[in-house]
Amino acid sequence: MSKVTRSLLMIMVGVGVASPILCAAQSNKTGAVFIMTNDARKNQVIAYERAADGTLSDGIPYDTNGRGSGGTTDPLESQGSLTLSQDHSLLFAVNAGSGTVSVFSVHKAELTFLNKTASEGVQPSAVAENGGLVYVLSSGGPGSVVGFHLDFGGQLKEIKNSTRFLTGTTSGGASLSFSPDGRFLLVTERVANNLDAFHVEADGTLSPIIVNANPAPGTFTVNYAPNNFAIVSETGAAGANDASAISSYKVNVNGTLTAVTQSLPTFANGNCWNAITPDGTKVYVSNSGSDNISGFNIEKNGRLTPIGNTLVGSNPSGSHNVDIAITANGKYLYTINSQSGNIGVFGINEDGTLISLGQAGSLPTSVGFQGIAAL
Repeated sequence: MSKVTRSLLMIMVGVGVASPILCAAQSNKTGAVFIMTNDARKNQVIAYERAADGTLSDGIPYDTNGRGSGGTTDPLESQGSLTLSQDHSLLFAVNAGSGTVSVFSVHKAELTFLNKTASEGVQPSAVAENGGLVYVLSSGGPGSVVGFHLDFGGQLKEIKNSTRFLTGTTSGGASLSFSPDGRFLLVTERVANNLDAFHVEADGTLSPIIVNANPAPGTFTVNYAPNNFAIVSETGAAGANDASAISSYKVNVNGTLTAVTQSLPTFANGNCWNAITPDGTKVYVSNSGSDNISGFNIEKNGRLTPIGNTLVGSNPSGSHNVDIAITANGKYLYTINSQSGNIGVFGINEDGTLISLGQAGSLPTSVGFQGIAAL
């Protein structure tokens, strides 16, 4: 499997063990938050510089040189449409309306467009990267994942014979996530309610699909925690109140799943997205139907337990928070508030509870913003 060599990364790893002074300085450094407009006429990524206290500057738009799908609220029905590379040096953005993936280089809040590549699928909706291996999930048409090697300059080189199809044309592929060791790729099927597993082969292709039917209704997003357990957001049964849940699974060597925590309630509605802290100890879910956020501890054995009374943060009524992201230092959490047209800003306390820092940005609610990433 080819890996990307980047000068910035080489400079960073060239320093042996960081001094306590350097570590302290890095923990307080500024960062960035990125939002994708998904505009059907001209897709853009809006970059916000993040101050050390979590506040955001005015956003600066960057063209993806592609078209989004348009829409108003969660039009792609996915998580991962805007994704940072593992080393945070690159940003991937899907152009669902033009069938391409754009790649930007990242320097704090400044983006530089590098290139765009055909997704080789219908309506690309999410991207995942591990060790220079990139897979793009397309939710339209037959539903598929296609692999690429990440080359110098952020170029995506399609891997021959890497296309794998989901279980059907209406299965609703919604997210994908690599295991930390790069051995598995998991994909969720929102409509079919499946968790698909693929072995990653040495050449970057995938094994035949291993379908796991989720016993809990409303499968939407899967994200791997650093301890190698898969965390799944579940919206719950249609029409039920406070039915959303979250589950954790162990992925067995044969690609089957074993539940560790099954359908722990979020005590809210519309849990479609989740974000895991960089240290892997906590996961937060965005409850779009309740305008709030639930939080859970991730134990070493993969078991999930509520943080406090489960509901740890709220946006103003009517915000309809959708996608969610956590900063690289684990101190701040941000949500896309699709119906109020702004970004929810939260500080993460040591006990895992959240403190609201208000809202930032001014986003037109007529455009279906989709995708968020944070540094």
